Amino acid sequence: MLVLIIGLGIFLGLHSTRIVADPWRSRKLASFGERRWKGLYSILSLIGLALIVWGYSLARQQPMVIWNPPVWTRHAAALLVLVSFILLAATYVPRNHLKAAIGHPMLAGTKLWAFAHLLSNGTLADVLLFGSFLAWSIFGFRSARRRDRLAKIQYPAGAVGGTVATVVVGAVAWAIFAFFLHGPLIGVRPLG
Repeated sequence: MLVLIIGLGIFLGLHSTRIVADPWRSRKLASFGERRWKGLYSILSLIGLALIVWGYSLARQQPMVIWNPPVWTRHAAALLVLVSFILLAATYVPRNHLKAAIGHPMLAGTKLWAFAHLLSNGTLADVLLFGSFLAWSIFGFRSARRRDRLAKIQYPAGAVGGTVATVVVGAVAWAIFAFFLHGPLIGVRPLG
């Protein structure tokens, strides 16, 4: 469990600098230069992510069960994760109504993804992993929206074509991951 906790600390700690220390981050970015900052940030993020994956896989070998979620939670989680994938797509597909309305659909999608997995999994490792991501995404979303208000950021209006493309891209990505990749990569087949 320690490896998982260290990985979460590194990964989410790095990704929290805009939440808790935005002026410090801006100063470091200016002094390091954007390329060097992004390089160091990426390397440390990958180390944190690798530790999360390794730590979670170690914890799953001897799970500490806190509760046994009912079967219906798996179905609810699948639906919530579908919406999460659509929100993730909204981050990248231009001119969609979701990005125009939400502003930060990746953080909103992360909230849904983490909540869905908390709902349908009941081990201590699950609570640590998905609970940490849920808390981080809640604070990150709030912080990002506050920065938007202060900077008076207006997101471009959405268009029907962009919104339809967002839903299609998100749904296809979800189907590929749920039916073909989740089992081999994660070791659990969420849909049978």
